[in-house]
Amino acid sequence: MTWLTIDEGTGQVRGWKAGLAVLVFVVIGFAACTMPDSPEGFHVEALLRLPLELPLVALALLLLPGRLALAAALLATITVLCLLFLKLADIGVISAFQRRFNPYLDLKMMFDGWNMLSGAIGTAAAAGAMLLAIAALAVLVWLFWRACRGMIRLHRSAGRISVAAFSIALAGGLALLGASSFGMARSVADLRVAAYLGERLSLVAQSVADIRAFEAELAVADLPAEGDTRFARIRGRDVILVFVESYGRSAVEDPRYAGLIRPRLDNVERQLREAGFAAASGWVRSPTVGGLSWLAHGTLLSGLRVDSQARYDRLMASDRPSLNRLFRAAGWRTAAVMPAITMDWPEAAYYGYDQILAARDLGYRGKPFNWVTMPDQYTLSAFERLSRRPAAGGDRPVMAEIALISSHAPWTPVPKMIDWDAVGDGTVFDSQAESGDMPAVVWADHDRVRRQYAETIDYSLQALAGYMLHYGRDAVFVILGDHQPAALVTGPGASRAVPVHVISRDLDLVGRFIADGFDAGMTPSQQGAEPPMDRLRERLIGHFSSP
Repeated sequence: MTWLTIDEGTGQVRGWKAGLAVLVFVVIGFAACTMPDSPEGFHVEALLRLPLELPLVALALLLLPGRLALAAALLATITVLCLLFLKLADIGVISAFQRRFNPYLDLKMMFDGWNMLSGAIGTAAAAGAMLLAIAALAVLVWLFWRACRGMIRLHRSAGRISVAAFSIALAGGLALLGASSFGMARSVADLRVAAYLGERLSLVAQSVADIRAFEAELAVADLPAEGDTRFARIRGRDVILVFVESYGRSAVEDPRYAGLIRPRLDNVERQLREAGFAAASGWVRSPTVGGLSWLAHGTLLSGLRVDSQARYDRLMASDRPSLNRLFRAAGWRTAAVMPAITMDWPEAAYYGYDQILAARDLGYRGKPFNWVTMPDQYTLSAFERLSRRPAAGGDRPVMAEIALISSHAPWTPVPKMIDWDAVGDGTVFDSQAESGDMPAVVWADHDRVRRQYAETIDYSLQALAGYMLHYGRDAVFVILGDHQPAALVTGPGASRAVPVHVISRDLDLVGRFIADGFDAGMTPSQQGAEPPMDRLRERLIGHFSSP
């Protein structure tokens, strides 16, 4: 990179090196200031403007004395680094979670982003992509710093290039500032950098205040009192709460998926009705989208909005009783069935489970379906064997929280249903696990990604229907999605709502939910309300408790 080397002996930047320094300064500075901060912002019109910050910085570098100019160069370089990092982070977070990047709340989620990326395109490809992105950002920032230093020395050079650069920067900056001050040229020239960074600082401040408010909510006691009659209406029955990965409103109503999912829901409803079950369905608004399923679990089970990792961490350290703990206090044996948990899970202590069936505890001996450790049918079969049979828990009814993950990205390969008696230790699924294309192949075709997403949701619904029909007995089922999938599947601006189904052979119990605004059957109404997920806990407690 000798073209940006400064002649330390004379303190000058001469000839073509001076011109190149100006060019690098303008190109990188322009890119940092004008680069869109959302996937939808990449269009020609977004680039047809001049950030006034650029000529202002150029004037500062050209006119200020040595140390002040160097300080200005350092500040400008840090600003460019922040702009590039924040905008790239915004694009990534909006694509995955349909919200902007929050430095205060999201830095701890880098590891989760890595898990999602590596699960979709493979570990090697994900590592290569991240290293390439970091290296590219570092090179750009270093080049901009060297260009700024070159700009500082331009006023000492006698060449025509430096004189022209100085004249153009000065004249252009003054002209644009004058035009802007009189309300002219605002469509092509503006000052946005300070506002953009200021909004991010404001977001951080709001997040800090939000966490303090959440801590006050956690301080409100919700412990069961002596003689508490919660859940008296369903005393003695198993209660099975199932979160279906990425099962969102788009799966039911988006024309790209409704042709497969709505007939499946109709078929499940018919099969359940013939077996003596009734169903009530509605919508709830998830606190997250595209991932971070544990935020939805924490929200429903605590009855508080848990829409960030910071809130979740504080919930885990609190005395707020989870819905699981309330059931345990009322006489239920509580269980967690978590096939995605492959490492230590310290958060389990908060929820208060009597039994934890993580991936290694479920006894699966088959091959994984890429990131997905085991198919949903096996998870449900293992739950029946390890938790619900009399030998597993004595005479107490079980309250189970189950996470089904076959519909988790990368949605390949798509599992198929088999006979329940043939499930065994899961090795029967090996041929399915080895079928289909690798994630990198599937994700190269966005239409195929969407198609296979719908197929995995369809599979999860089949697995649930089969389980309820074979093993439902007198259990009460609450089935809901944890969140909508990423914008690649839903499109931008999709609802955050997910379906929730209450299913039981107790027709009166299901009728209470219908009277409370749910719709009869397995398909929620398009006109149905979308209350936040944290309100569902109290509705469940109320209908499960009243005689």
